[in-house]
Amino acid sequence: MTEMVERVDEDDRIVGLVSRSEAIRRRWPHRVATVVCRDTRGRILVHRRPDGVARFPGGLNWMLGGAAEPGETYEEAAARELAEELGVRARPALVLSFRCAGVISPYWLGLHEVVVTGPVTPDPREIAWCDWLTEPRLAELVRDERFVPGAREAYDRWTALRRRSGPAPAA
Repeated sequence: MTEMVERVDEDDRIVGLVSRSEAIRRRWPHRVATVVCRDTRGRILVHRRPDGVARFPGGLNWMLGGAAEPGETYEEAAARELAEELGVRARPALVLSFRCAGVISPYWLGLHEVVVTGPVTPDPREIAWCDWLTEPRLAELVRDERFVPGAREAYDRWTALRRRSGPAPAA
């Protein structure tokens, strides 16, 4: 089955419908929605990708997510990815979006946050390991060479935004 995405321009406006493989091959920007999950103690979920996946095998990440499907908003895509990857049904809130150069292709990234109050059920096809880490521990780990490059860029932008506007209120 061919995964279709909306090709977008430099201002995140839709310009067409293409396969994700073509968007990557031609380096056409498309949309990716991600979710940062916190627990009720404020810790952030970090995970390692399985070794056998096509993109970033064994890579560490502090966001869950994937390409937005045609017609989906960033928020809808983030909620779908959260349900698919962790079995959590929630409405993540958009925190920021930006154009990411990307290692394999450029993309617009919508970064969301959600507080997870119940158990998580990681999909082993997407998540090989996960754990809740404090922000100081995440700040150390994000510099590890195994961290997915786009996740590191998103972390830097997220922390810069938080420095300017202050941390989000606790749930």
